Amino acid sequence: MKKIRVAIVGYGNIGRYALEALLASSDMELAGIVRRNGAADCPAELAGYEIVKSIKELKDVDVAILSTPTRSVEEHAKECLALGINTVDSFDIHTQIVQLRRSLDAAAKAGNAVSIISAGWDPGSDSIVRTLMQSLAPKGLTWTNFGPGMSMGHSVVARSKKGVKNALSMTMPQGAGIHSRLVYVELEEGFTAQQVYDELKADDYFAHDELHVIPVASVDECRDMGHGVLLERKGVSGKTQNQLFEFKMKINNPALTGQVLVNAARAAMKQKAGCYTMVEIPVIDFLPGDREELISHLV
Repeated sequence: MKKIRVAIVGYGNIGRYALEALLASSDMELAGIVRRNGAADCPAELAGYEIVKSIKELKDVDVAILSTPTRSVEEHAKECLALGINTVDSFDIHTQIVQLRRSLDAAAKAGNAVSIISAGWDPGSDSIVRTLMQSLAPKGLTWTNFGPGMSMGHSVVARSKKGVKNALSMTMPQGAGIHSRLVYVELEEGFTAQQVYDELKADDYFAHDELHVIPVASVDECRDMGHGVLLERKGVSGKTQNQLFEFKMKINNPALTGQVLVNAARAAMKQKAGCYTMVEIPVIDFLPGDREELISHLV
């Protein structure tokens, strides 16, 4: 069977782990990696792979995994979709997902391609669990409790702010879906923690949660890529009250994101042209292998 040819666009934490998951998948092969600097200053582990500056330089790409910062996803996706290349991404600004879906749906259909957006673990695989829980208890409340752990998206945003040399954003659960953000920062000379706080609090990533900015001498000495989530739903099945569901996991953040992106790349090959979130796709489409064999041991 012909393998799915996958390109990775961006090679930071998520790109590295996406490559690991891709190479472990028997039904996929790497078409190449797109980096801002191309092959210049290339990490040693990429020796032997095709490294380019533009997706246009690669041949026969079926799917592009966009492991870029969230705010550049739309731009990269539209470039790929216009070339007829399917895309998957881990866009993580929950309040903007519907808007992005509309935008990329038009681009995907114009390019006769497929885009699967927000394919990380939250939004992404957790979204599927929330959907299942709500179907089991249609009336009720769901609480998503993140952490304690490192948020990659929030850390990227924090590092982009004036006065920040390096940053680590930790998500701390307070219960019932309420969180605080602890942002550990190495400050540039002449800047204060209050200035960074003001910059972050004005950003949608941080505007909705309790925020603490904590200066440290070395962010690297604080860094741990572990994360986790506890999903809870209390609701009503039919007319029966007090149905209680929980889903809990402790994870390496970028490793799980990379795996979900690879799963979504596989699923993209099975959909009609358009843009999808993970809750719109049959979960069996994320798995490799014969459908009837999968059904025989999963159902």
